[in-house]
Amino acid sequence: MHRAARTASVAIALATAFAVTACGSSAGDEVAADKKQTLTVWAMGAEGEKLAEVAEKYEKANPNITVKVTPVGWDVAHQKLVSAAAAGKLPDVAQMGGSYLGEFAELGVLEPVDTKTFDKKDFFPAGWQQGEVDGTSYGVPWYVDTRVLYYRTDLAKKAGVGKPPADWKGLRDMASALRDKGDGKWGIYLQPRGLDTVQSFYPFLYSAGGEIVDGDGKAAFDSPATVKALKEYGAYMKDGLSMKSSQPGYDPLKDFNTGDVPMFFSGPWISTLIKDQYPGLKGKWGVAPVPADKTSTSMAGGSSLVISKDSPHKAAAKEFIQHLTDTKGQADWFERTSDLPANTKAWESGELADNPDLQVFKKQMETAKTSPALAKWTEVTSKVDAAIESVTQGKASAEDAAEKAQSEIENLVK
Repeated sequence: MHRAARTASVAIALATAFAVTACGSSAGDEVAADKKQTLTVWAMGAEGEKLAEVAEKYEKANPNITVKVTPVGWDVAHQKLVSAAAAGKLPDVAQMGGSYLGEFAELGVLEPVDTKTFDKKDFFPAGWQQGEVDGTSYGVPWYVDTRVLYYRTDLAKKAGVGKPPADWKGLRDMASALRDKGDGKWGIYLQPRGLDTVQSFYPFLYSAGGEIVDGDGKAAFDSPATVKALKEYGAYMKDGLSMKSSQPGYDPLKDFNTGDVPMFFSGPWISTLIKDQYPGLKGKWGVAPVPADKTSTSMAGGSSLVISKDSPHKAAAKEFIQHLTDTKGQADWFERTSDLPANTKAWESGELADNPDLQVFKKQMETAKTSPALAKWTEVTSKVDAAIESVTQGKASAEDAAEKAQSEIENLVK
């Protein structure tokens, strides 16, 4: 995949990083894994809090290793990482999503993954691909997520729908039935506009066979498949099946509980929130794979673990990442956080194997598609957000919206 042009902040950091880290650690400076040492680890959000518990247990089994975990809020994570890279002070191990990996791989501050130690066949394909930049792997998949369809089973039954939709026609028919015969105002919630509308659009785009940027790093948003997906998505607002406007940060869970929004696409964390916040919905909801057009393909998300190129503790860092990403470590992490394991063998026993709802996520992950690790991906997706909004608000045809976004994306990925 061709590398995108850098953002201004990353360009400045790049120049600084090369100047500062040119005399970074050499092979002779590196500490053997069995020597006494301290590993520094940055993890984001809730993962940062939970990882400290795992690190404490790891230290007891490996008394020569001290693991210093620093939780970092997602709101400041990017800037802290850029600043640390520029100063040559990245932690030994850091958690990164795909959008970050593209930037920091370009900075030259990440150590390529040792593919003799970590085998991509042990992980979901999309999880592994999230850590690849220009054909080189820089991140080991830690956990994954994807989007599936949540729906009210009780309201579907009341509306005369006996099973979840398998394709686009079935989804449209079910949304119509739920709106007309159910208890709510709408048939489904699809984000109509605003930041990250693309997250809601991905299941339509990918299932139609479309993509934003192709495998060669070239803009591909004006394809017939993309136009088809935009038309289908916009039709839900046009026909009154999904709201045309929602508040920034709108959470459909409250309306899912009342029945006003009986269907929506979301990730695995929603299952826990429904059980904790709305126990009265027990037995009244379910999950199903993304309804298919050409295929049933959803987006893939999650996080990877990376090692700093200048870390003198690469050997110990590699062993710690092995602990977090092997079958046993992944099952333990799921028990602690409900994060879906990236290692597929962790799904072969326990709740992950026995819970039918979790198996829906596993099936969806097997075909899920990851976003390319491009430095300007956030800017690229903002153009897609605008294109989707122009269609859902009736301001442009799908063809014109796709053409405009295509031109803008081309300028970003030259």
